[in-house]
Amino acid sequence: MLVLLLLHLAAALAAPLLVRRWGPRACYPLALAPAAAFGWALTRTPTVRDGGAVVETYRWIDQLDIDVALRLTALSWLMTLLVSGVGALVLVYCGRYFAPDSAGLVRFVAVLVAFAGAMLGLVLADDLLLLYVFWELTTVFSYLLIGHSTERRASRWAAAQALTVTTLGGLAMLVGFLILGEHAGSYRWSEIAGAPLPGGAGLVVAVLLILTGALAKSAIVPFNAWLPVAMAAPTPVSAYLHAAAMVKAGIYLIGMLAPVLADVGPWRPVVLTLGLVTMIAGGWAALRQCDLKLLLAYGTVSQLGLLAVVLGAGSPDAALAGVVMLLAHALFKAALFLVVGIIDHEVGTRDLRELSGLGRRAPVLAVVAALAAASMAGVPPLLGFVGKEAVFAALAERPVVLAGLAVGTILTVAYSIRFLWGAFATRPDVELTEPDPVPVPMLLPPALLAVGGLVAGPAVAGLEGPLRPYAELFGAPHEHLALWHGLTPALGLSAVALAGGYLLHAVRGPLAPALVRLRSPVGGNQGYEWIIHRFDRFAIEVTGATQRGSLPQYLGAVLLALVLVPGATLLSARPWRERIALWDSPLQLVVTLVVAVAALLAVRARRRLTAMLLVGVTGYGTAMLFVLYGAPDLALTQFLVETATIAVFVLVLRRLPERFSARPLRRSRWARRLVGVGVGVVLAGLALVAAGSRTAAPISLAFPDLAVAEGYGRNVVNVTLVDIRAWDTMGELAVLVVAATGVASLIFERSRTGPRPRRGEPSRAPRRDTGPVWLSGGPTLQERRRSIVFEVVTRLIFHTMVLFSLFLLFSGHNAPGGGFAGGLVASLALTLRYLAGGRYELAEGAPVGAGTVLGAGLAISVGGGVVSLLTTGDVLESAKVNLPLPWLGEPYLVTSLFFDVGVYLVVVGLVLDILRSLGAEVDRHIEAAGRSERGLVVEREGESG
Repeated sequence: MLVLLLLHLAAALAAPLLVRRWGPRACYPLALAPAAAFGWALTRTPTVRDGGAVVETYRWIDQLDIDVALRLTALSWLMTLLVSGVGALVLVYCGRYFAPDSAGLVRFVAVLVAFAGAMLGLVLADDLLLLYVFWELTTVFSYLLIGHSTERRASRWAAAQALTVTTLGGLAMLVGFLILGEHAGSYRWSEIAGAPLPGGAGLVVAVLLILTGALAKSAIVPFNAWLPVAMAAPTPVSAYLHAAAMVKAGIYLIGMLAPVLADVGPWRPVVLTLGLVTMIAGGWAALRQCDLKLLLAYGTVSQLGLLAVVLGAGSPDAALAGVVMLLAHALFKAALFLVVGIIDHEVGTRDLRELSGLGRRAPVLAVVAALAAASMAGVPPLLGFVGKEAVFAALAERPVVLAGLAVGTILTVAYSIRFLWGAFATRPDVELTEPDPVPVPMLLPPALLAVGGLVAGPAVAGLEGPLRPYAELFGAPHEHLALWHGLTPALGLSAVALAGGYLLHAVRGPLAPALVRLRSPVGGNQGYEWIIHRFDRFAIEVTGATQRGSLPQYLGAVLLALVLVPGATLLSARPWRERIALWDSPLQLVVTLVVAVAALLAVRARRRLTAMLLVGVTGYGTAMLFVLYGAPDLALTQFLVETATIAVFVLVLRRLPERFSARPLRRSRWARRLVGVGVGVVLAGLALVAAGSRTAAPISLAFPDLAVAEGYGRNVVNVTLVDIRAWDTMGELAVLVVAATGVASLIFERSRTGPRPRRGEPSRAPRRDTGPVWLSGGPTLQERRRSIVFEVVTRLIFHTMVLFSLFLLFSGHNAPGGGFAGGLVASLALTLRYLAGGRYELAEGAPVGAGTVLGAGLAISVGGGVVSLLTTGDVLESAKVNLPLPWLGEPYLVTSLFFDVGVYLVVVGLVLDILRSLGAEVDRHIEAAGRSERGLVVEREGESG
């Protein structure tokens, strides 16, 4: 089973290449993936018939005890056949449905194949959390398929509506799964079903939440509005997702859970009531439609209500009838949607008011449609008739439910006749339709599906074998599947339904006013739009009341909450120790006083530069504390980070006023100072409590030995970063890349591939005879910004700093340093060169794009993890490689060095991106503004002259 899922994944990944090469014809080989799943399921028929199960389990997430648990039983066997069989036929259909130059064809085919794989995983999943993963994958893929025509607003709206409704239902279902799994002690459904469930309110809540997800996915009232709107999707999508696959997911979940949960209090009232309402409302709405596709869409809603009732009833006979109807519905409804696609493709319209005489001009297509529609209406000897009769017989002891099903079936017959009459009948007042010849690859899939319904009806006894084990989960069924049971009440109801449906169609003229009047005052789509509008309005009101555009207010609210909640808890509980050592050395007290004084002066500073330098003093003081506590690695990193931060501040301050604003007023300033003091006291208290509350030995005690034994390095800090907790570092690298992208995109819109001069700019620094040239970019600066001493110093120490950064990189595994510290030193060297020579000097000092450096760093770090996987079997685990250099002693290489190189490059790329965004780009802006001002002055002087 896992192989089949991987096959679908490989097909989805290969689809773009195949479609670009072969166009729509690539759908033919891609159909082999679902066809393989169909063939595999057929070979497992004997196991399913004997009541057995095919099980595969693979370890997935050890920490969460989650496995890739796959299980094939009778119900999932049937769904696998439907998902894979209809999926293969729809792909064959797509090979001729789409033109070679269709927009978005590459994406469409790849997503369709991926959806088939996700749906296959959903019906095979035994673990509830794994089922949820595939459930949401089908939601995402359906969103992309429904919104295929991105240029049409209707498609985008339909996709968004389907995504919103099904995702919210899925989230509710996830909470239900979590409650159910915790109640049962396992998330494996086969284990939950095999053990007694604890009762209580928790189980009731879990059932209601799970049903919410299932009903939303299958468009059951009140979630039925999204399915008709989703008809904006291409017809193959409607045939697959909205007839045979996606909308069946909720029905499948109801059928899977019913053997265990059907007796839980709210199950039957919810499922039976909403199912009946959906069946009748959908059937009545279908009679009002003139678009053939919308007619089938509302008919699908109606049939999904029927399936929910039958599979949710929780009796063996109803379960057996339900799986037969599940199969019949997939066959006739997918065939009918494909027929509508052919009509639309060959005629150019789906409006039944514009079609006439199509039955005579496309007789084969008319026969296919007639077979499928007859099965939908329950005409013998088709499979739909067998399923409807089995449903009537199974629910004979529930007269209210039976009456509702009879009404819904009459409506089903009526809209089935309306479909055939509207699509193929000849009307004298309408011009005859002249269709193009139907290609065989388009006609073959619906024909196979329709003929399948015809053949399966008389041969239904052969289907009972593999389907009966599912019904036996509820008990022993009393009924058997057969085309003829004699003169029974169920047969009488079927005859009444056929006669009543024909009568409804016959009086369609006089019935038209009633169809218009008898409808909900607020349609489902209108209700959805009203709810979305109210949510938008509410969001605007909340945003307007809370988001006032004041950063101090936002920060103050957060910090005030920190003071009030944890601070009040500290005061009430008083969990700190009685005796606290304030310092270990008098030097620590001296440094702490320096940091405190600098912080107080920074608060009172009026100049921005002064405040920034004082804040820098607090950072350097913190680094000194690291030194006094014997942490040279942390101290080195803190020194470098603080220096780089000051340089960035300097770049930003160029575009800000020299002094702070006169505001806030005195009273406001004191309030902010009080909040600041409160935050400091609370954080100090939290730090003391956290440090004194440990009951177990810290895991870091084992780090020194692990660093040598497992990481092959004596620098515990660096080995921790690149080996012991390398996954954390990998996440931080990703954050740095995102931060660099954010800085570049928020400041300016520009290319990040490299320092490309704009139109009219020279590619290199212009040369001017302005005295000695120590840096090529120096003469481009204004005289007041240029410093020969600065240039000389930069020229002398730049290469030394770069070499020192490499030394820190390569020595950091056993001595203070590492990729992060080395990258900071190299970044400071580039910063120094930019400050001394300007943007041209930066371009010559780093003639490579920041994005390239960032990408290379991240790729090397990930590659280091791959190397570790190949050499040690674990991702990001160090391996020791001895080097054959005996004259150097016993040198060796540790694979985590590659990871550290990636860290080095990411840090350099981040700072380089900041220098080009906040430095070079701001320089261009200043120069452009200066040229504009000079031009304006010259213009004014010319006018005055």
